[in-house]
Amino acid sequence: MAELIRPSSVLPSRRTPFTLKTADGLRLIGETSSPLGVREATIVALHPNPTGGGMMDSHIYKKAANRLPALAGIEIIRFNTRGTESEAGKSEGEYDNGDSEKFDVEAAIAYAFDICKAENLWVMGWSFGTDLAIRHARDPRIKGLILLSPPLKYSKVGDLNFWVQDGRPITALIPEHDEYLKPAEAAIAFSSIPQIKLINVDEGKHLWLGEPQVYRVLTEIVNVVAPARLPLPTEY
Repeated sequence: MAELIRPSSVLPSRRTPFTLKTADGLRLIGETSSPLGVREATIVALHPNPTGGGMMDSHIYKKAANRLPALAGIEIIRFNTRGTESEAGKSEGEYDNGDSEKFDVEAAIAYAFDICKAENLWVMGWSFGTDLAIRHARDPRIKGLILLSPPLKYSKVGDLNFWVQDGRPITALIPEHDEYLKPAEAAIAFSSIPQIKLINVDEGKHLWLGEPQVYRVLTEIVNVVAPARLPLPTEY
């Protein structure tokens, strides 16, 4: 008998702990959650700011890893950036305001291609992670970006200009009640990037708390990377 998918639900997947080695010599810890069947896409997930408690287990990412491999055939690669700690352990190094984290992002992307053999790779950022994606996820093999609650705190004009010229798709979910960047502000801030798709989420907040918001975010993620797998089931 099917059961309702709840916040604590953990659906079947193949879970692989891993360690990344960055170009500047740090070891970062992470975990890959892979589908047991057909893999439609792979996502490298860049977490919110560790200074505010962000980590690889931040709830949207943990739920994505617990559900999307089984529900949509999507592989989720999560890891702790330098100096960040979660239940799985603490990555070496110290937080660097998104600068030296360049090496962390590049190491995770290399892992996705070299070890996971990703064929349809997307990079997703949430909050601080969106700045990491905009600034550092520039490998030409990446299909595009997914941005959740982008604050545009660390990204500069030159970073946005890269994507203006690059042309790869970007989808950004903008919460109606985000305390950092609301929909009207986001429309102006991202206006130079012609290919960006801004999705304004009514009643949304920066942290996407509550199961209806989680379901909305996961649905939009799947709509970008594996739309044929929609609608997402609410039972399993």
